[in-house]
Amino acid sequence: MPPNNSGQMGRYRALMTDTDREYISGEGDATEHQRQQSVTRVRSRIQDEIPRDIEILREHRPDLLEELRDVVCEGEKDDAEQD
Repeated sequence: MPPNNSGQMGRYRALMTDTDREYISGEGDATEHQRQQSVTRVRSRIQDEIPRDIEILREHRPDLLEELRDVVCEGEKDDAEQD
């Protein structure tokens, strides 16, 4: 698992912003409307942005696409082991 870089300057966002993480996890002081806005933003990234990124990686950097698959599919492996 990659190191947790929270609190470090210059850190990049992945799928969720720090605010999205805070609101969706319920840790932040957010209204239900703000939580739903975060969910909508993340869903949009999943449906619109990630497929475009995957296509670019598939064409130009299949090694990075494989790394992405390893990270994303690792959660599926963990879930299957718990069943």
